[in-house]
Amino acid sequence: MKLSNKQKQYLKGLAHPLKPIVQLGNNGLTEGVLAEIDNALSFHELIKVKVPSDDREEKQLIMDAIIRETSAVKLQVIGHTLIMFRQSEDKKISIPKV
Repeated sequence: MKLSNKQKQYLKGLAHPLKPIVQLGNNGLTEGVLAEIDNALSFHELIKVKVPSDDREEKQLIMDAIIRETSAVKLQVIGHTLIMFRQSEDKKISIPKV
């Protein structure tokens, strides 16, 4: 899914008050965590994921893997928090047209 900058800005505004739904633990990115993220995306469409890692490259690799595995759109990264969006079949969030 390709989003315009206006659509991304709109979704970032919606994501602002949200709390991270999934937080990675000491084991890092496991199959269980990916399944949980996938579930959360299917249910909420717009979620935040917290990736606590001191190594910037490792954090970036983990976030890229999450985006790749879930087929979601990366909207923004703020510190350790990844904001991502994937529209479900129900289309709970209506995105403004371009």
